[in-house]
Amino acid sequence: MNATPRGSTGPTTTAADENGGASIDLDFPIDPVPPSHRRSFFSIAVVLLGFTIFVPTMMAGAAIGPSFSFPNFLVVLVLGSAVLGGYVAAIGWLGAKTGLTSVVMNRYAFGTGGAKLASLLLGGTQVGWFGVVVGSIGELTAQAFGWSGWGPRAIVMVIVAALMIVTAAYGYEGMYWVSLISTPLILILAFWVCFRAVDHAGGISGLWNVQPATAMGLGAAITTIVGTFASAGTQAANWTRFARSGSQAAIAAIIGFAIGNGLMIFFGAIGAISYQQADFIVLLLDMGLIFWALFLLFGNYWKSNADAAYAFGVAGAEMFNKASKLPYIVGGGIIGTVLALTGVHQHIISYLVLLGVFIPPVGGVLLGDHLARWTVGRPAPRDFVGPVVRWQGMVAYGVAALVAYISNERGWGVPPVQGILIALVLAYILGRQESTVVTVR
Repeated sequence: MNATPRGSTGPTTTAADENGGASIDLDFPIDPVPPSHRRSFFSIAVVLLGFTIFVPTMMAGAAIGPSFSFPNFLVVLVLGSAVLGGYVAAIGWLGAKTGLTSVVMNRYAFGTGGAKLASLLLGGTQVGWFGVVVGSIGELTAQAFGWSGWGPRAIVMVIVAALMIVTAAYGYEGMYWVSLISTPLILILAFWVCFRAVDHAGGISGLWNVQPATAMGLGAAITTIVGTFASAGTQAANWTRFARSGSQAAIAAIIGFAIGNGLMIFFGAIGAISYQQADFIVLLLDMGLIFWALFLLFGNYWKSNADAAYAFGVAGAEMFNKASKLPYIVGGGIIGTVLALTGVHQHIISYLVLLGVFIPPVGGVLLGDHLARWTVGRPAPRDFVGPVVRWQGMVAYGVAALVAYISNERGWGVPPVQGILIALVLAYILGRQESTVVTVR
C-alpha cells in the first residue's frame, strides 16, 4: 500500500492498494489496521471518552435516579459501571489484538453468513440510536426557542443529521478532532447541572435524605446503565483496533465506558433526585438551563452521533464486503433521521433495556470464541474461508439472549451479566470441541 500521511483527512481518505489497483479506505473497515496506522493511548482515550460523555446518558440517569435513595443509587451506579466497563475493556482489548472491527470478527464466530445477521443487529441498533439523538436535538431546540408544531423540529433534525453524517464520513480523524472540542463543553454542562442540583437539595446532606419518588428494580436499573452503551460497547473494537497495544485499549475503554459513562449517569441522576423530575428536558427547563444547555449540548450530540454513524457504516461495509463505509453511513443516517422524525427518542428507556438484553451476548460470543480458537492468531479476513453459518456461535448467542430476555421479564438477577457469561462459556465450550477450525485460501 502506498504511504499516506497519518494526519490526512477527508471522506475519501484512500490510497492505492499494493498492486496499484482500486483505492482502499484508510479506516480499514474490513481489514486489520496495520501498525503504521495505529494511534496513541491519548488519541484512543479521547475518542472513547468523547463517545460516552453523552447527554442521552444523563437522560438515562435522570430516569433511574428518582427510583432510589441517593446511597442506593450510588450502589446501582457502581455495579452498572463495573459491568459495562469490564465488558467493553475486554472487547477493546480484543480489537487492539486483532486490528479488526467487531462486525468483521463476527465472521469468525458466527460464520460468513451468520455474521451478516450479527452486523444487522449491531449496525441496526446504532441506526436507532442515531435517530434517538437527532430527535432529542430537535426537541431540545424547540423547547429552547418556544417553537410549536412539527415543522421547525423536523428542519433542525434534518440539518444536524446531515452534519453528523459528513463528520462520520471523515472517519477516525474527524471524530478525534470533534471529541477534543465537544467533550469539555458537555462536562461544563454536567458539572453545572450537578452544582445547581446539590444547592437545590440543600447540600449533600439534603440530597442524601431525599426519598425515592418512583420505583425501579435493581436488575432493571443496572440493565439500563449497561444498555446506554451496550451496542456501542460491543463495537468498541471499531475504535480500539487503532490502539498500539491491548492494555492501552482496555484502559482507554475503562476510562470511557466505566468512568465517563458513569459520570454522565451520575450527573443526570443528581438533577433528577434533587428536582424529582425524571424527564431530562423538563429538568433543564426547571433549572433555567435550557438555552445554555442547547449551546453546550450541540457539540456533544454531534460527536456521539458521528460515532454511531461510523459504527453502522463499518457494519454495512462488512455485510456487503465492500472496502468503503461511505454509502452505508449515508444510507443509515437517512434511515435514522426518518426514525427521529417519527419520534423514536420518546421511547429511550425501553430502547436501552432492549439493548442491554440482546446486545451483550454478541460480545460474549466473540470473547469466548477467541479464547477457544484464536489465541495464537487468526488468518486475515480476506484469506478466511469459514462456514456460511457457524452453529456453535449462533447457538451460544441464542441461548444467552433467551436467558437474558427471560431474566429481564421475570426480574431475575442482572440480565446483561447473565447474557455475557452464558454466551462466553457456551462459545468457549463449543469452540474447543470443534475438529476443524479454519480454512485458508
